[in-house]
Amino acid sequence: MTDHEKHIRELRSRAMRLPLSPGVYIMHDKSGRIIYIGKAKALKNRVSQYFGSEKNHDEKVRRMVANVEYFEYILTDSEFEALVLECSLIKQHTPKYNILLKDDKGYHYIKITSGPWPRISQAKQILDDGANYIGPYVSSWATKEAIDEALKIFRLPSCSRRFPQDIGKARPCLNYYIKQCCAPCRGRIGEEEYNEYVEEAIDFLRGGSAKSMRQLEKKMNDAAETLEFERAARIRDRLTAIRRMSDRQKVVAARVPEQDVIALAQGAETSCFEVFRFLNGRLCDRETFLMGETGNPKVARGEFIERYYTMRDRIPPRVCLDGPAENTELLGEWLTQKAGKKVTVTVPQKGEQARLVEMCRNNAAEQVAQATGRTVREASALDELGRLLGLEQPPLYIESYDISNLAGSENVAGMIVFENGRPLKSAYRKFKIKSVEGQDDYASMQEVIERRFHEYFDAQGKNITDGFGRLPDLILLDGGKGHVGAVRPVLEAAGLKIPLFGMVKDDKHRTRAIASDGGEIAINSNRKAFTLVSSIQDEVHRFAIGYHRQARKKTAISSELTSIGGVGQARAKALLKHFKTIRAIRNADLAELSAAPGMTKPAAQNLFRYFHPEEEKS
Repeated sequence: MTDHEKHIRELRSRAMRLPLSPGVYIMHDKSGRIIYIGKAKALKNRVSQYFGSEKNHDEKVRRMVANVEYFEYILTDSEFEALVLECSLIKQHTPKYNILLKDDKGYHYIKITSGPWPRISQAKQILDDGANYIGPYVSSWATKEAIDEALKIFRLPSCSRRFPQDIGKARPCLNYYIKQCCAPCRGRIGEEEYNEYVEEAIDFLRGGSAKSMRQLEKKMNDAAETLEFERAARIRDRLTAIRRMSDRQKVVAARVPEQDVIALAQGAETSCFEVFRFLNGRLCDRETFLMGETGNPKVARGEFIERYYTMRDRIPPRVCLDGPAENTELLGEWLTQKAGKKVTVTVPQKGEQARLVEMCRNNAAEQVAQATGRTVREASALDELGRLLGLEQPPLYIESYDISNLAGSENVAGMIVFENGRPLKSAYRKFKIKSVEGQDDYASMQEVIERRFHEYFDAQGKNITDGFGRLPDLILLDGGKGHVGAVRPVLEAAGLKIPLFGMVKDDKHRTRAIASDGGEIAINSNRKAFTLVSSIQDEVHRFAIGYHRQARKKTAISSELTSIGGVGQARAKALLKHFKTIRAIRNADLAELSAAPGMTKPAAQNLFRYFHPEEEKS
């Protein structure tokens, strides 16, 4: 037993002596620094779990436990008091392995430069530069969105060109051609007209779209009455742009006046929480929190809610999540106390709220994709597949198996791997079935899985953590519930709890459903998960049947060689290994054949005569 294993056993022994009372536990490393703080309804049960089998933990927890030197605890009268104390201690100590959020909520301003040709931009602080500032605003996202809308509606430049210095020096950019900029750089708009656009944009930013529309309608009518039809047409175009922008905002409107929508997207090493904040039924703010591995999503959601609302003063009456959180009722009670009004934490299943959650989750997946170099489709497909199969988190490392034979002959299997939604060809493996005679796909699949995980346990003894030394997050078999039922006992006998499903095809050999022990899970053909599973099933079938054809070809060649006097199976195999191809054997001279491993002179002569009968006749 190693020193580390002895230390973990000692920690578990101490944890088993803890009371079955609510409280907070505090993990320390060798330097005495606090690395994790947690709460528990029953301290003994929760803390002892950390020092049990590593197989029950995700990678994040395993890393934390490996660094624990000792722990201490504080008893509380209730689980609710433990939650309040935990939040306070985490805010005070910011432990390494707790979910920690960077609070970038400062004040934000809209800046209008002074002098000729003023420009509108976003600023984080007021400077003594003669510019005018509108604000402060709390939300950076809302401030940026408002400025972007104003620049597009009133066709103001967002480039870095300076006016009047750069007028006429270069061609206008794309924004001019898509009618989102009046392009002062062309010299076709005067300073007076430009300043009018800026004033209208400032009115829009100060008063909102409704007030701005009333003012513009009055200006348009006044221009029409004085026969300034060209000016009236320009104002009409601005009104149309404002209405179009308002219509776009309705897409992210909700019937619930005030709520927060929170969604999690997980990658291999990067995760993201996205928060959509709604006020008066409109999306008023958006926040993105990129972080490292978050582990169990249920636990992660609970921790995120604690951290997030410790930082925020405004707590809405409704918080919508994309999945279950640990201690949902307790969190609702804590938020209710902080807000001074009833707060409901819910996971919408259908309707408008479910669509808002899906939109929020897709945005979180986009952030993970941008951070990891994956596509949004890959991140979303894995997330969707995980939820469809009821997995705790997206299956980032998927293994798939297929058996291939011809009426029971040349029985082989192929194993492919998809990592982060993409084929990992370096991890593909081929299996020649050894223990099964004839056509028995169930027994063949059992043999393959047994051999694969025998290699896994061998690798553990050698401290190998990639290839066969890594456990998959999901196993997909090319077959139905019969295949799943045959393989499940193999995994259970090995003590492995790996999600296992089959991939079922229709009569046209297209993916139709996912099979489990109890039946089938239909997958709609327009879902991202369907595309991913179809790709996996097609790829594993291609790989297995390709290996089968290769094996049949080798057998045919070997049979041709063994029909020659003096050449048996062993000698045929040695010849193929030495010469690589039947063509090379045919082209070899007698001396080369005689020198091949395992060959005798009579066998070499027979082989040479077989491929060169014309020389024998001469």
